[in-house]
This record gives sequence, structure tokens and C-alpha cells, in this order.
Amino acid sequence: MNIMENYLQYISYYNSPLGNILLAADDTGLTGLWFCGQKHFPIIDKDNWIEKETNLLNKTKDWLDIYFSGKNPSFIPELHLTGTPFQISVWNILQKIHYGETTSYNKISEILLREKNIAGMSPRAVGGAVGKNKISLIIPCHRVLGTNGGLTGYAGGINRKAKLLELERTGSISP
Repeated sequence: MNIMENYLQYISYYNSPLGNILLAADDTGLTGLWFCGQKHFPIIDKDNWIEKETNLLNKTKDWLDIYFSGKNPSFIPELHLTGTPFQISVWNILQKIHYGETTSYNKISEILLREKNIAGMSPRAVGGAVGKNKISLIIPCHRVLGTNGGLTGYAGGINRKAKLLELERTGSISP
């Protein structure tokens, strides 16, 4: 059973320079931000998902307008994270990666080891949680690189990941 089947979601679309984006929210906060057709793209359940402009979805579009203009938005829309406790702990760490900066899966696993006071953790487990991030861009999973600094998996596609990092570094996206 999908966690998202139990409550009403409002959806809207945003046309970004890197392709259409699906936004989803419930009465608590933003629940999803996906590039259309990306890996882990949700199945739209017509019984529980209604296309509707809400204040929160419009606020998220304002955030995206600022972001894609090459600036760091000064606000974060309200979020409603749904996932396992481990996934949510990884996503909380992702939110601490500053605009224009990057980190590695290994560094995130080291942070979790310290926070949870546990003996070991696989960077692959962290990678799995990063890959299941439902609120891309705002929870910046594109800022996570391989140990050697190389571009590794991104549900929205490696080319988009490279363009997002370029946008944050230079303020624009090359054609």
C-alpha cells in the first residue's frame, strides 16, 4: 500500500527550463516535487489527487521562479515529509546543504553515525534514501556527489543534476 493513497493531494504543474515539474501538496505541506517522467515518478490516483492551485503550490512556484532565475530563495515552503524514519533523517540532512555547495554520500553517512550514535552505516543505504527524495530541488539531493566528486545517480537524470549544479554555481543554465 502506498503511503500517499490515504489522503487528498492537490497537484499543479510548473514549466521549468529543465522540463515540466509536478508539484503535490496536502493540507499540511508540500509532499512532492518531481520532474515529469523521472525515476520514482508517482502514479496519479484520480480519486485522491486533484489538480488545483493552492496558496502553498503558488508559494512553491514562487520559490521555483526565484531558484531558476539563478538566486537562492530566502524561504522554504511548508513541507510534509512522508517516508521511513531513516529516509526522513537523510532528507533532513540534505536540507542543511547550502545553495551552491555539495557533499558526498559518505559524508552524510558519517553525520548520521554521529547523530544516531551507531557503529556503522553504508553510504549505499544513504544513496537509496537520497534517491527516494520526493521533494527534489527544495530538498537538494542534486547536491550529493560521489566520494571522488563525480556526478552519480539523480532521479531526475544526470544531465539535469549537472545543469542544477551549474545554475547554482554560475546563476544560469547553458543551452
